[in-house]
Amino acid sequence: MSKYCGPRLRIIRRIGELPAFTRKILKRNTRPGQHGSSRRKPTQFAYRLIEKQKLLFYYGISEKQLVKRVKVARKAKGSTGEILVQQLEIRLDNTIYRIGWAPTLPAARQLVNHGHIVINQKRTNIPSFSCFPGQIINLRDKESSRNLVKNNSRESNRNLPLHISLNIESTTAKVSRFADRNEISLNLNELLIIEYYSNRLLIDTYFFLFSLCPQLFFLLFLYLW
Repeated sequence: MSKYCGPRLRIIRRIGELPAFTRKILKRNTRPGQHGSSRRKPTQFAYRLIEKQKLLFYYGISEKQLVKRVKVARKAKGSTGEILVQQLEIRLDNTIYRIGWAPTLPAARQLVNHGHIVINQKRTNIPSFSCFPGQIINLRDKESSRNLVKNNSRESNRNLPLHISLNIESTTAKVSRFADRNEISLNLNELLIIEYYSNRLLIDTYFFLFSLCPQLFFLLFLYLW
């Protein structure tokens, strides 16, 4: 899931709008496939699964990375869903996209992977790097990097988010604070994602306890039977 190379409009038709996923224009609103035009009532599990897939495809992360973020968000104080989205919003590739140096999130990820980004005077090529408040983001001091970002910024018409300050002349950006939930343009119900992983993590806990002491679970099963 972290490196999806298939048709992106097909994913948008299946799970809904993803603003930073592609610049292509959607021409059909039906689901992809032979029976995409037929109506089908989704189940409660399907609603939760779609919201989870939105997060995976939008930020380009894997299932393992998302589970790790959910576990960290559950231990933090505050709304678990908002903390989860804030953690993903401060990723380096997403920050580059929000600044306007790349037209899409996959393009921003490629910009980071190719070593065009410098954070606190250190070259960084890890898209999942977390940009905490106070960190300064620069372009590498090369003409190819400046020309690439200049062309991307010319095509971009997005407004700069309030939690990021940008100096256009020196191509320097600074993260001032964490993003608020209403500043994130992704149409997402993060509560359904937390519900999805609450059931899954509970089952994983049961399997872990069973692997530690299978005899206890066998006696409990006999007692309940």
